[in-house]
Amino acid sequence: MKTLKYLHLAWSKTGSMNHARRDHAAFTLKNGKVLVCGGFDNGAMASAELYDPSTENWTTIDSMNNARGEHTVSLLNNGKLLITGGLSSREFLNSTELYDPSNETWTITGSMNDPRGEHMASVLTNGKVLVSGGYGNGHWLNSAELYDPSTEIWTTTGSMNSARSQHTSSVLPNGRVLVTGGHISRDALNSAELYDPSTETWTTIDSMNGTRSEHTASVLMNGNVLVTGGFDNNARGSAELYNPLTGLWTITGSMNHKRWKHTATVLANGKVLVIGGFEHNALTSAELYDPLTETWTIIDDMNVARGEHTTSVLANGKMLVTGGSPGGTSLKGAELYLSLQTN
Repeated sequence: MKTLKYLHLAWSKTGSMNHARRDHAAFTLKNGKVLVCGGFDNGAMASAELYDPSTENWTTIDSMNNARGEHTVSLLNNGKLLITGGLSSREFLNSTELYDPSNETWTITGSMNDPRGEHMASVLTNGKVLVSGGYGNGHWLNSAELYDPSTEIWTTTGSMNSARSQHTSSVLPNGRVLVTGGHISRDALNSAELYDPSTETWTTIDSMNGTRSEHTASVLMNGNVLVTGGFDNNARGSAELYNPLTGLWTITGSMNHKRWKHTATVLANGKVLVIGGFEHNALTSAELYDPLTETWTIIDDMNVARGEHTTSVLANGKMLVTGGSPGGTSLKGAELYLSLQTN
């Protein structure tokens, strides 16, 4: 069920990045600044920069040791950020590195057992990082591995039941990890499985109602997981919910706009903000999902159409949207939004 209600939001342009980029990674640091690293712009990039919300300016910092896009970034319990894999200009990578916000430096850490890009990474409740799937060495991967920050060593763990890339990976309240969808070659998947850190095994669960790749999955405050959009020969507008208590998938309200390669963020009020992505072309549209009513509300459009971008929640409550692609090129522009409605 859709809604035609509009919610007024204040979008504003902010300082542009020093480098245009898409398929990059971004993370809000504990000091409030936002780190952006890597991505693509006429090839893979190693450059990194910091956004300061107090000045709305970007500062170039030391580059990563390896140029990469379609990589992952994870916050470790020791405050460092772990960057894994991705695609360089010539090959998929097994290299990983650490960013230390205290001195703004990059150091190489243990390499993964398999080179991979288009994979997913999740920080487990025990502090280790689970990396799953992706593409590397000429094939789609079902392998998974664990990074131990105390030893900086990767160890192979149980493999998924299905190879997949551009899937989602979500840590549930019970500590297990839900993996959904993705694709093998041109075939989008509806399969889903659970990883149990205590046994290091995967269990196939009920499939989603729709096949989808390059979609989003968001863990809601009630513990359910909202899956939105994605691609299966065409952009999808459907959404569905996974209930960890029952193990069942149920269809929920569809988005007002079909989209893939978008972003979805759970806000402090429990609603989910979906921004941009592609349908036939890049989108400026944004909308909010309300878990209480299972409906979507259209909000004001961004200033620039984009997919393959990032979104980061700032300490001041604003949302920072960076880079991405309008289709075929990379963007350096960034923008902010702040809801004028708090409930």
